[in-house]
Amino acid sequence: MKHIYLFLVLITSFSINGQTECDDANYYLVSAYSHVKSSYDANNISHLKYYANRSVESLNLSNKKLSSCDCAPAKELADKAIILLSKVEAAKTYEDGRFYVKQGRDLSKESVIAIDKCMTSTNTESVTNLDALSDLEKEQQQLKQQQEALKLKEAEIKAKLAEQKEKELELKKEALILNYQNAIASNIKTYNETLKSCNCNHQSIKNMDDLEDATSKSIEELKVFYVNNLKTLASAYLSELSLCTK
Repeated sequence: MKHIYLFLVLITSFSINGQTECDDANYYLVSAYSHVKSSYDANNISHLKYYANRSVESLNLSNKKLSSCDCAPAKELADKAIILLSKVEAAKTYEDGRFYVKQGRDLSKESVIAIDKCMTSTNTESVTNLDALSDLEKEQQQLKQQQEALKLKEAEIKAKLAEQKEKELELKKEALILNYQNAIASNIKTYNETLKSCNCNHQSIKNMDDLEDATSKSIEELKVFYVNNLKTLASAYLSELSLCTK
């Protein structure tokens, strides 16, 4: 923003010895008009309100100088613009806010023309340069919006990658659980068929362990649980098998 404010100073300075009260008032009115144009060009209510408030701030500063400048037309227009733009902050919708901004923009422009007429040295370039200044701020705003869009896109990509990794982890867990469950079921079947062939009074081997909320477990935790489960079943099988020899 520094280069823009420097530009404002340059286009509203008429004397190398310093600015008069009217020069200062003209500076703030030009600034107010630039901000209200940016507000009108904004594509969302947040930016619309932000630049409308900036315009009101500049108009209030110009009023302090206009009192000494003795330019009643410009002051009257600035006062009307302040009243209208002050309503933007309370606007509920973008359309309502833009309604006040449009009127404030027109009054602000008229105030710049009025102050030019009041000044002893007519600055014919003041209003002409308003569009150039507005273009600079508009370009800067567009760059900010592009940066915000890039940041949003980056966040979306990161979120999608995280979601993809989470899905991949869940699929890996599901495959691991299924493999262990199949292995346990196969072992239990083999154990019971072997005990049955021994023709001894034995209790059927059953899986008594059940894992609750497997999705909350890590891969390592799942491996530990199922390996211990297999060890428990193998121990139970060996105990039953030893009874057959007695």
